[in-house]
Parts: sequence; structure tokens; C-alpha cells
Amino acid sequence: MLNRLKNRAAGNAEQKAGEAIDNLFNGKKKNPQDQNTGQGNGQGGANGQSGMGSGPGGSPGGNNPANRGGGLISTPPDVRQNLADAEESYKRNAYGESRYSIQQAMLGVEMEIGNLILKSLPEMVAALRREAAADQVTSTGWGWAGLTIHREYGDGKDRELRVSIANNSVWMASVNAYFMAGAYAQTNNGQQNWKHVKVKGYRSVIEYDDASGYRLSVPLGQSSLIVYEAVNFANENEVIKAAEALDLDNIKKQLGEQ
Repeated sequence: MLNRLKNRAAGNAEQKAGEAIDNLFNGKKKNPQDQNTGQGNGQGGANGQSGMGSGPGGSPGGNNPANRGGGLISTPPDVRQNLADAEESYKRNAYGESRYSIQQAMLGVEMEIGNLILKSLPEMVAALRREAAADQVTSTGWGWAGLTIHREYGDGKDRELRVSIANNSVWMASVNAYFMAGAYAQTNNGQQNWKHVKVKGYRSVIEYDDASGYRLSVPLGQSSLIVYEAVNFANENEVIKAAEALDLDNIKKQLGEQ
């Protein structure tokens, strides 16, 4: 009897938690038929059959059609609209909504900066063409510390140059550790695997690995840096020359670095 009461109480608590989550995300309460059959919400029903929707329980196969197209359009947040929403929410003391709108506005600004920098990058570097499908701008929108701009160049064979421009504290800490560690480090066979160099006057660190090739890190200020990953380049001079094809001063200015 105690076990049955315990199970019934757990079931009621789980149902109430599910309803609370639905209400939080403006969901509608499920009707009893949906709960019994698993239809409508995409979750498996009590009899173990898959739901008809596209939720966690729905899956291709059986009578369920497989999805053949669609997708989401990349739409950066509207900066002006979010700032207006933040002000309106603040006036009516809805501080949580106001903060969310400000964060969205910050995200929109970072995405605009990232796209401007991406457009300013050359179409060709070191005889390697831009691979348009690899262009990417991402941002967390939190504290101006999550912006990443990525572009790749290649010859369609085996040479490739990957460029990442980022506000990334982890990357910066790693580069600063190299600056503090000395001028260079050697492997057991006496070959250098990293050392300090300069790229257009910027103190930088270049590394080499037989498996992955060259990695050149160029800090542009307190929180921003450019990382070049060069595969199948003949030597470090080729890598540095390729890095100098970018307008580092303009990128630094766009990022607001001093």
C-alpha cells in the first residue's frame, strides 16, 4: 500500500512539473487523448508507440514521413528594436525583460561588427581562394567576449589556410603563457616547435606540428587575437607572409581594441 501511494505521489509531481514547464514556454495543456496516444507532442505514449509529431518521441519510419527540406534563416537581432524594447520594459519595471533586450541588442551589434570584418578580408591569400561555405560569424553576446569570425582559404587539393578572429580569454591566456615562457622551446631532436615572431609589428607566436602544420597567433589588444592555421605550407616565412595579407590595424580598430 505504501509503495502504491508513493508511486501515485511521484506521478502527480511529475505531471505538475511538466505542466509548469509548458506554461513557462507558453505551451498548451495536453488533453488526455494526447497523453495516452503520444500524438500531438511528439513524445512516446503510454503504450510505447512513437508520437506523430517531430518532438523527442517522433522518428522517421513506419507511418511517419521523413523530413525532406526546410531550415532556419540566419537573422541577427534588430539592435534599434531591442533597445526600444529594453527602454519600454525598464519604464514598467520589467527588469528581466529589459536585460534580455539589452543582451539581444549587444548580440546584434557584435554580429554587425563580425560581418563587417568578414567582408573586409581578402578573397584570395597566398594563391588560395576563399571557401565561401566556410564563412562564419558567431557571438554569445555576453560582455563583448564571445565574438568569433572564421574564414578558410584553399586550393582544392591539400593546401589550406584557416583564419579565426576572436575575443577569447582562453586563447589569449594560452598565447600570454608563451610570451612569459621564453623565446622558444625545442623537441628532443633539437627542432624548435614554437617561437616568438612579429607580424606587421605585432608580437606573435608561431607553432609547428608535423600532423597539423603551422599555427600562428597574433594578439591585437587586451582581448582580441587572430589565429592562422596553415596546412602544407613550405615554411614559416610563407605563413607570416600570408598573415600579413590581412589589414590587422583595421581589424583591431573595428574590434575597438586600443
